[in-house]
Amino acid sequence: MMNLLLLVVGFALLIAGAHFLVEGAAGLARRFGLSELMIGLTVVAFGTSTPELVVSVLAAARGTTSIAVGNVLGSNTANILLILGAAALIRPLAVAASTVWKEIPVSFLAAVVVAVLGNDAWIDGRGESVLDRTDGLALLGFFAVFLYYVAGMTRAGGEQAETSPAPPTGPTGGVARIVGGLVALVGGGHLVVASAVVLARSWGVSEMTIGVTIVAIGTSLPELATSLVAARKGKVDIAVGNVVGSCIFNVFLILGASAVVAPLPIQPADNVDLGATLLAGGLLFLFMFTGRPRHLLDRREGAVCLTIYAAYLAYQAIRQPP
Repeated sequence: MMNLLLLVVGFALLIAGAHFLVEGAAGLARRFGLSELMIGLTVVAFGTSTPELVVSVLAAARGTTSIAVGNVLGSNTANILLILGAAALIRPLAVAASTVWKEIPVSFLAAVVVAVLGNDAWIDGRGESVLDRTDGLALLGFFAVFLYYVAGMTRAGGEQAETSPAPPTGPTGGVARIVGGLVALVGGGHLVVASAVVLARSWGVSEMTIGVTIVAIGTSLPELATSLVAARKGKVDIAVGNVVGSCIFNVFLILGASAVVAPLPIQPADNVDLGATLLAGGLLFLFMFTGRPRHLLDRREGAVCLTIYAAYLAYQAIRQPP
């Protein structure tokens, strides 16, 4: 009963944290003339990626490198197929042109870079594949370039900010909402994951199944809660920017930092997860041109994303027996 209560409390914190984070970020965007897309790509994306950062870096430091790699790949796949798919069911997502032609391709490039750097055995004929510290520094270099791009958006004014009036709260109130929202999201995500693991074990679910489902989805809960709330409130740029920005952060910053802490061996079976991440990114880009109007992720495409993700989880459960 205690773990069930903690699970409920965790979800409540996620919902409340997502609400405060979206409202605070949108308020700051309007007050400072910044686009909600840019806020979603940076402040919100980094904040909701904090669980992945903590889990992956600590896992690398403790020598459980497979968790560090699997967490990032699984989270990126969930970000696109699960989170954007679910958000599109709530409200069709009209994606900004800059996101279609710049940020989405960058997130796909991130997966391609990992696929290349992490396949030494296949590409160079080495005995094993590993993301070593040099690869980690290269990923962090890509992240620095991305930050430079975002800074350029800021100097240029980025996308046009919303014309709606600024909220009555000042910058301090907006920052307080963002910080409070992030604290609630991280705390809620921790409670949900910890209590769900205990419940799964008590119900006789295998540890491998727990890792494939709860850990990967659990660290993506902040992105899920934030994007769903943003979609419901009509803050589409935050919903999309949060997911795309998180995918970029996850690979370039989190996987890069983890590889610097400790080399990350890549097993041949990990290419299935890399392939799923590449498929998700490629499918998202394709969906920007399949419907009418263009650059819209509609409910039908959201349902397709969720169906593919369900099939992916089913395959993982079959591939990873107890």
